[in-house]
Amino acid sequence: MKSRTYRIAATGMLIAALLPVPAAQAQLGNLLNQGSGGGSSGGLGSLGGMGSALSGQSLTSGSTSNVAGVLDFCIKNNYLSGGSASSVKDSLMSKLPGGSSSASTDSGYTNGAKGILSSGDGKQLDLSGGGLKEQVTKQVCDKILAQGKSLL
Repeated sequence: MKSRTYRIAATGMLIAALLPVPAAQAQLGNLLNQGSGGGSSGGLGSLGGMGSALSGQSLTSGSTSNVAGVLDFCIKNNYLSGGSASSVKDSLMSKLPGGSSSASTDSGYTNGAKGILSSGDGKQLDLSGGGLKEQVTKQVCDKILAQGKSLL
């Protein structure tokens, strides 16, 4: 039963990463609901709240500084590698008021550098952790890199 739960969870996270945000949220919501009724162990309910943390959660950041901070987190934790991610992060940093020197005082950047993705509607998603969450974090880092490129 555990392997089925993990397969469902992995499928749900992959769907969330590959589909546009509203469609992904609907798919995740459906997977979450699979495990909520009748004592079923399906869905994402048994993953320690990780599924509920992503349900309805925006996988994009609400600010350029937070995108730069999350990219910094992703690079430092080896979720993203190569010069492309660093180049995007550095370009975004140069767009911040006061440049990269203001990063240490910008709450969006400092939260992002800790692995906290802040959406435009004020919700936060903590990307730090391990296990299955590590695979999801890699997917989110890839999405944030794409968002960062679109901001340039």
